Amino acid sequence: MTSEQGGNTPIVAGVDSSEAALHAVRWAAATAILHRAPLHLVYAAGFPDLYVGETIQPPESFREELRKQGWEFLRTAEAAAREAGKVDIHSRFETDPPIQVLLGVSASARMLVLGSSGRTGLTGLIVGSTTLAMVSHARCPVVSVRGDYPDVPARDRRPVVVGIDGSPLSERAIGYAFDEAAFRGVDLVAVHTWSDADNEVFSQARMYYDWEPMRDVEERRLAERLAGWQQDYPDVKVTRVLVQDKPRRELLEWSGKAQLVVVGSRGRGGFRGMLLGSTSQALVHRAECPVLIVRPDKNTTTGAARGTDERV
Repeated sequence: MTSEQGGNTPIVAGVDSSEAALHAVRWAAATAILHRAPLHLVYAAGFPDLYVGETIQPPESFREELRKQGWEFLRTAEAAAREAGKVDIHSRFETDPPIQVLLGVSASARMLVLGSSGRTGLTGLIVGSTTLAMVSHARCPVVSVRGDYPDVPARDRRPVVVGIDGSPLSERAIGYAFDEAAFRGVDLVAVHTWSDADNEVFSQARMYYDWEPMRDVEERRLAERLAGWQQDYPDVKVTRVLVQDKPRRELLEWSGKAQLVVVGSRGRGGFRGMLLGSTSQALVHRAECPVLIVRPDKNTTTGAARGTDERV
């Protein structure tokens, strides 16, 4: 992986009873094979301690039925994962609530993969609040796989697309995007958008370059941000896309031509303290391909060079 993860760090997939979760498991299994990483399947039952409005615990028979259902879901997920090929699978059943469990496992995961539905919003275990909690607080990248997205063929040649806006998190997203493109053996499309209303660019970059045309400023900035990574990944062919537009519309359009879109959880234009930006939210709900959302690494204190955002 990038400098943050390596070795035998697992890819984790959240499991529930939905078809969307099985799509996510298949995608996670295929990605684990590419990375030669183990796949951890996690089902969190969220056992209630008490009946609602009551002061007594549920009977053991009720708990046992939940355990039985949970392991059935895990066995189904294991079978789906094996459809991708030979993969090292570890299944985990937990009685704690999903958000609590998934946040915990994210601390030691290469990435956390969740399923979502393309028609009716987020379903099953992976409800809206769970997904938003993960992309806002997880300690590893989070991948949202749309439930109606077809299983990715083994030889998918579509590119990986990364959204770049100059923020620290987009710098980290570049690294993950190069990494995924390299493992998949596909091209990388680097999409950079700007707007004349972007005060940060106008006040800093344009003045720095002595008022040269805005497109020239942005083209120079994009080349500088990609240069170091292209040296690290010389076999990855990069296409630069420079557009005067808001990133959400451009990246949503590219999601229909990509096998994966990579973005930071919050971009340059977000308010301080905002955990999830409008672009990443739009992609989670509307993208036509899986989306990898990069979170800040709060354990790293030297993140400027590789995009750690110490402000979040």
